[in-house]
Amino acid sequence: MYKIGVVGPRLSVKRILEVAYEIDQEMELIPYSYTEVKEVENIIREHENHVDFWLFSGYIPYMAASKTLSFVENSVYIFSTESSIYKSFMELVYSKGALLNRLSIDMIPATNVTEGESLEQLNKIVKDLYVKTLDADTDTRELFNFHYDLWKQHKTDGALTCYPTVNEALNKAGVPAYSMSPTRIEIFQTIKIFFEKIKTSYYKDTQIGVEKIEVKDFDSIKEKMEKTYQVQYLELRMKEALIQLCEKLDGSLFEEGNGRYTIFSSRGAIEREIQTLKETAYSLSLEANTTVSVGIGFGITVLSAEINAHRALQQSKKKAEQGMVIVQDDGTMIESVRQAEELKYAYRTNDIDFLEKLKRGRIPVKTFKKIEALIQKMGWSNFTTKDLTAHLQMGERNAQRIVAALCEVGIAECIGEESHHYRGRPIKIYRLK
Repeated sequence: MYKIGVVGPRLSVKRILEVAYEIDQEMELIPYSYTEVKEVENIIREHENHVDFWLFSGYIPYMAASKTLSFVENSVYIFSTESSIYKSFMELVYSKGALLNRLSIDMIPATNVTEGESLEQLNKIVKDLYVKTLDADTDTRELFNFHYDLWKQHKTDGALTCYPTVNEALNKAGVPAYSMSPTRIEIFQTIKIFFEKIKTSYYKDTQIGVEKIEVKDFDSIKEKMEKTYQVQYLELRMKEALIQLCEKLDGSLFEEGNGRYTIFSSRGAIEREIQTLKETAYSLSLEANTTVSVGIGFGITVLSAEINAHRALQQSKKKAEQGMVIVQDDGTMIESVRQAEELKYAYRTNDIDFLEKLKRGRIPVKTFKKIEALIQKMGWSNFTTKDLTAHLQMGERNAQRIVAALCEVGIAECIGEESHHYRGRPIKIYRLK
């Protein structure tokens, strides 16, 4: 099973490990404790290659690590709610043996406990509440001074802090203070969900992955070459590059002829080596002096993965420039993989009424899903046909026809026009209903 690095102050890491082992004893948990948050970046740099996932004790170490982490998606932090504040406040009251009417507290905005109703209950209990928001770069000395100065000026009776080191310093200075930490149930819920995510990732990793690679117009390339040996040398060079790729993927290469190749591997290996695959495709395109199309399919069985790879390849071949397309096991299609213009959309739907509307408008499901995905990705509240042509490599007449059909069947609507100072028809503005 995967290795999980647990990062946080020593006591926090100890609590996390105790709860984690109650949930699942098969996971390998590796503790990485720190005294100061600035140590987190070095922990990540030194040990990122030794673990598969990261579990952080809170938002502060998570943010400190996010500057260094290669894959932030493989990490999670224990999310604290207002419950942890009330728990810490009651523990502080208990330790002092008296109710505190005036309190200073430092908070992280990301927890949303400094806004709205989150501190409302605490405001009802204490007479004066002083709040300081902070982030991962906030200096601990600044936090100490915030709490200590208020206490020294007799404005507060105690303090709650996110930093164990600040809590220790305040206690040494005679300030009644308590370090806030997540409740046991918050730790339990976060770890439980995280472990489920890891197990899901494991099953995805072991899915079948198929790559289909096709050199464009390979027959024409062969006809242009004067000698048969030149063709054979070209094929050998391309095959050598693909065999090297297979070594990295632990995959098997099948040569289909005429510049067509198929590689069988696992989903996890392919996703980890996407950049290598891109570089290999680029190398093949330079060798053959033409574009190379790549289609990747994932599936539970070899057959389903190969069918998805074939669909992906057909979509890749439609693109004007050299491209890579992925079709996942759930039917999701990803274009321009790992690029700024990456687009992810489903090319099928089970909504019968919606399908009937698309059928009446003669609009393919894939085309609509692609437009919908672009609008969501760009965060557009409205769009024009020129927007679609600029981002989807779609002719303007085709875009106008599709949008007009969407309006006709009630999926989109025209909401206005763009006015121009130069001559010509104004551009219509649309939005999806």
